[in-house]
Amino acid sequence: MKRALPFPGALLAAAVLAAGLSADPAAARDSLGIWNTWGAFLDAGVPRCYAISMAEAPPGRLNELQPYFTVGTWPRRGARGEIHVRLSRKIGPGGTVTLTVGAQRFALLAGASDAWAADRQMDAAVVAAMRSAAMMSVSARSASGRTFTDTYPLAGAASAMDAATLGCAQN
Repeated sequence: MKRALPFPGALLAAAVLAAGLSADPAAARDSLGIWNTWGAFLDAGVPRCYAISMAEAPPGRLNELQPYFTVGTWPRRGARGEIHVRLSRKIGPGGTVTLTVGAQRFALLAGASDAWAADRQMDAAVVAAMRSAAMMSVSARSASGRTFTDTYPLAGAASAMDAATLGCAQN
């Protein structure tokens, strides 16, 4: 069963967002497919492939940043299934970021507006949890002191992650 998109143009917005992930705006990205609110892309110039989704937009809340979640494969680095989160708000120094996938919780390494898994084992545990859960959320305290949560439906995530992994295996 397909899930309704959180707002009209979400797929276009995800594609535009995905195209802007590189420092080189002229770099080409190839779409590997879209599943619900998740997309998979190949950036052959790096090379890398990734599954990506934008967080659901909560009604009445303006985000400081555009939040998204990626699961990437970087063949030249031997990396597969690396997670990266762009938060909807900047967090203060020493801030903590908690990822909740189903009933599992993960304490992520935090930057000013991004977060990552602590190691490859955590990356693998997060990806495995994503395959069996319906939703995930990322919570933190903003630099202004308010707690916020970014939410991601996981319908289509497994297909997008698989497409990203296969996209880099074939190139």
